Amino acid sequence: MSSGNVLFDAPGPRTIARHRIYSVAAWVVLVLAILLVVKRMNDEGELVYDKWEPFLTPDYIRVLLVDGLWQTVQAAVFAILGAVVFGLVFGIGKLSEHAWLRWPSWAVVEFFRAVPLLLLIIFIFFTYGTGDGIGSFWSLVLGLLLYNGSVLAEVFRAGINAVPKGQAEAAYAIGMRKSQVMVTVLLPQAVKIMLPAIISQMVVALKDTSLGYAILAPGLTRIGKSIYGEFGNQFQTVIVVASLYIAVNLLLTWLATWVQKRFVGEKKMLSVSMVGEQDQGSTQPTR
Repeated sequence: MSSGNVLFDAPGPRTIARHRIYSVAAWVVLVLAILLVVKRMNDEGELVYDKWEPFLTPDYIRVLLVDGLWQTVQAAVFAILGAVVFGLVFGIGKLSEHAWLRWPSWAVVEFFRAVPLLLLIIFIFFTYGTGDGIGSFWSLVLGLLLYNGSVLAEVFRAGINAVPKGQAEAAYAIGMRKSQVMVTVLLPQAVKIMLPAIISQMVVALKDTSLGYAILAPGLTRIGKSIYGEFGNQFQTVIVVASLYIAVNLLLTWLATWVQKRFVGEKKMLSVSMVGEQDQGSTQPTR
């Protein structure tokens, strides 16, 4: 008997019929909701060709993809790479046995995790970005780096703590130094364990590039603002910009799934921590 039959009763004919009615009713409600939205858009004149024309014009498509999407991806890549380095440094710093290193690392991580990201970006821009400063693009990148790096620091710390203590004890027993244990034993296993959380944070960083709208940083939101300012098609612009964000995030999710299968396999994340489990075939039976 399968575990499913143990936990749940098999539905009978009446239950199956009731579930089918629920499914049909849900689909009817969904279709009606979509029709109502389309009708409302038509009544408001949101479906007229003139408002969608800019997104079918080659020049505007090029501006959206080159000056908008490409700049957004660049900001996300720089922020993610910096956040990974920041997270590794301060995540390991929080695990240090030396209080002079552990407490400053804790303070930095907790500070940047607590500060709202939008306020952090605006503060950096008006402090270091205006005039001859670093500009709106790097103000956005720096804000994303600090916030997402502080989150990744906690991710790395939790991942390293999730590795069984026996792994480090075995490494110390064969004469490895602490730095060697961290770099060659604990950190690789921690990254495997926390890989889904790390990639999820990368998706968050990509989406948060939209906050560059507040400081007019280059990217999709800035290009979108210029388009609907010229054509008065804010609704259509939001739909197109959101669709581009969704497409890039789906691509990143697909890449994350491939990386997970390539480097971790189909195992559950926490089961990776058992890579150093004792070989059952070499042990003596206990009974």
